[in-house]
Amino acid sequence: MALLSLLDPVKKELRGPAEIKRFMNERGIIFEQWAAAIELKDSDSTETILRAYDHELSPYMKAHGYQSADVISVHKETPNIEAIRSKFLSEHTHSEDEVRFFVDGEGQFFFHLIDRGEVFKLLCEKGDFISVPKGVPHWFDLAPKYHVKAIRIFQSPDGWVANYTHSGKEKAYNS
Repeated sequence: MALLSLLDPVKKELRGPAEIKRFMNERGIIFEQWAAAIELKDSDSTETILRAYDHELSPYMKAHGYQSADVISVHKETPNIEAIRSKFLSEHTHSEDEVRFFVDGEGQFFFHLIDRGEVFKLLCEKGDFISVPKGVPHWFDLAPKYHVKAIRIFQSPDGWVANYTHSGKEKAYNS
């Protein structure tokens, strides 16, 4: 179950899915929870995972103009895991929406909404779907568990490239 932690200007936690969805959606960030149509195993292929969520995935992709989806899986034994982690720990934006669905594991999205003066983080876990709008400053941490299996959805592969803001904002929040 997702956990939303408001960090600045006020400190507060939101745990209820409806409350989290309302908070995120008011800020233009889509948050939903999806369930698989079939039972999945750790050993299932990318094709099986995509098929298990096709009832949610295909309509979303069609409605929003997405062209492709893949599955990424990282864990503590992944080669260069710290280098992979550090790549996403700096505040950045993208030229297209960053869309993720958590099949297993967890990860934390941090958001810096400059116009609202807010910083908050969303712990995403199995079943959580998030779409971060293009241009929204954010960063991502796969610690402390170092286990994320997620479906990534793209309009074009080059839209996923991080454009670092170099604000340094993340330094006050990364552990």
